[in-house]
Amino acid sequence: MRVIIFSSHYLPYLGGVENYTEHLSKLLLADGHEVTLVTTLEMGLSEREVTSEGLRIYRLPSFLLLKGRYPVLKRHHSKTKSVIKELSKEHFDLCIINTRFYIHTLQGLQFGKDNNIRTIVLEHGTSHLSIHIKPVDAMGEKWEHYLTRKGQRFAPEYYGVSEAANEWLEHFGIKASGVLYNAIDLDEVKALQERHVEKYREQFGISEDATVITFTGRMIEEKGVPQLLDAAEKIVQDNKDVYFFLAGDGKLLEESIARTRSNSNIHCLGRLDAAHIIALLEESDIFCLPSFSEGFSTSILEAAACKAYIITTYRGGSKELVSEAQYGNIIPDYRLEYVEKALRDAIDNPEECKRAAEACYQRLCTHFTWRQTTDAVERLMGEK
Repeated sequence: MRVIIFSSHYLPYLGGVENYTEHLSKLLLADGHEVTLVTTLEMGLSEREVTSEGLRIYRLPSFLLLKGRYPVLKRHHSKTKSVIKELSKEHFDLCIINTRFYIHTLQGLQFGKDNNIRTIVLEHGTSHLSIHIKPVDAMGEKWEHYLTRKGQRFAPEYYGVSEAANEWLEHFGIKASGVLYNAIDLDEVKALQERHVEKYREQFGISEDATVITFTGRMIEEKGVPQLLDAAEKIVQDNKDVYFFLAGDGKLLEESIARTRSNSNIHCLGRLDAAHIIALLEESDIFCLPSFSEGFSTSILEAAACKAYIITTYRGGSKELVSEAQYGNIIPDYRLEYVEKALRDAIDNPEECKRAAEACYQRLCTHFTWRQTTDAVERLMGEK
């Protein structure tokens, strides 16, 4: 069967949505389906491409706002019209659209309607997009509601990447049709683990008995980076055998590097590729992601796959993986007192954390793999 996906970003832009699109596409292609992706044209990338797996990619001209974080599709551009006209001559069995709040979304919805294709919108978030400037955020919320209302007029089906994402859809008066979980490829993780691209404890002179606590993700306020750094600085003052690693890119990276440069127990590594992320998580005892905005974090899934003990918040789908205390620690929110207490409790109870990490890994294997999500999408494709 044939699937078309509209997504405002795709690789090499890194994020949860891009990871979701990549892995879903790969498995659909491996199962013999045809997949076409319509995304944003970014500098240095070709307008058209066919990947080694067979994914056809069309990149459309767009304005790249907020340093590329919010692309605005040029719907009336001659190249956009030409691609849409070309694709309209083909038959597709399912149209998948990532997120509600882009002009790209409206283009996908219009395409689905014009070509009489079953269309679903995937919800990846659990809060409004924020740049932490109150007047701008207020305008952004109104814009998001406006685009969502316009999208609802096309009457697509909505699916969250977690139950938490479905709860967020209710904020817009939308009842979700189901969940298509964010997930992980365990075979891919195992292959990366076997590469052993880096030995972080050896590189930084950290003993096997020391506790390593890791954060991976975008270095932005929404991920709770300031609160985690505050907690880390307090903890290492009286725990010399505790080390923190923060890996990721984002607007807080340079500030975080400057802040921790003189602290030999806290290291900001910047952006790492997938192999180095897995290598770091493999050597970590605890993973901490104190976000206040999250869909279903890929970082959480990677940490669980590497059997790191998870500390995170109620935000997003993480609480569906860490559904009980036997799997990890879900704290009420990202406030410093909660983050610090959870970290100290975990540091003081290593054996209990190991048992929880193993139980969480087993739960991950049972419920949150790309095979399961792809099977669910294929069932939708086969429904009349």
